[in-house]
Amino acid sequence: MWSYILKRLLIMIPTLLGVITLTFAVIQFVPGGPVEQVMLELKGRGGGGEASGGGGGSDYRGRRGIDAQQLAQIKALYGFDKTPMERYWLMLKRFARFDLGQSYFHHQSVWSLIVSKLPVSISLGLWTFFLTYLISVPLGIAKAVRNGSRFDTLTSLVVLVGYAIPGFVLGVLLLVLFGGGTFWQLFPLRELVSDNWSDLSWPAKITDYLWHITLPVTASVVGSFAVITMLTKNAFLDEIRRQYVLTARAKGLSERKVLFKHVFRNALIPLITGFPAAFIGAFFAGSLLIETLFSLDGLGRLSYESVQRRDYPVVLGSLYLFTLIGLVTKLISDLCYVLVDPRIQFDRVEH
Repeated sequence: MWSYILKRLLIMIPTLLGVITLTFAVIQFVPGGPVEQVMLELKGRGGGGEASGGGGGSDYRGRRGIDAQQLAQIKALYGFDKTPMERYWLMLKRFARFDLGQSYFHHQSVWSLIVSKLPVSISLGLWTFFLTYLISVPLGIAKAVRNGSRFDTLTSLVVLVGYAIPGFVLGVLLLVLFGGGTFWQLFPLRELVSDNWSDLSWPAKITDYLWHITLPVTASVVGSFAVITMLTKNAFLDEIRRQYVLTARAKGLSERKVLFKHVFRNALIPLITGFPAAFIGAFFAGSLLIETLFSLDGLGRLSYESVQRRDYPVVLGSLYLFTLIGLVTKLISDLCYVLVDPRIQFDRVEH
């Protein structure tokens, strides 16, 4: 087991290095870098008409009319006075110390920027995660026990319709119905809490938070039910048809004991092994469309704006952090197989 863990940890290093290197190389060929972005902004302030073309014109016309000394100062400010290889090695040294660098446009560290956006993503992610598992797993078990019944058919239709509706479309519908769009003004349209949240009592704070999060969480969670529900149902059906279940029934055990004592543990292996990745993903997942639709400032909008504005430290720093978390989570998921099913041995050598 320990040798397997060590091998996986060693494999993470070239994998992480490869992701960062490939992204850094692609960035070198992307037009409209941060230097051009700043020059366009400077020309726009000075009334230059060429700046109206946007933030990333491929011809870099923003260079015209900019003093050479000012251009050199801008390049030095963002580190572009160095060669790509020098910037690459400096980046790797920072990442080795878990220093993600400074944002070009937010003027703060990438770490603090990510942490400041986490409350929104955690709220959406954790509520979506817990509601999905709390509803889908019992529903999947009930569907497996009642396989082929009217209940099974009706619930399958409902969850598949929910899966087919994109989250942002459902979000628009919820805003029209309950956000004051056309019918009722029952829920707020922006932010996680009200402006006077700090002045409220604790019960009022909890109520206010739940009031704000209801619509975005509903738009996020409905489409997640189908996958977990059908996975749970199929896993239970597969186990129910096995020989050991027939033997347990032949010995006179009740259906409840057969289901929860014998079938439950084996059937939940696919779900439990995916649990760490889903749980960690809840902290760092960001939905751009949901966050934009409900005016929430989370990691989804941060990632989009960073790419759009060519804020390379945020792009590379967040990619490095999320890739590392993803690799570690994948290792934890694999180890969960051993914890749930002792028959699995990663160190077994086949001759």
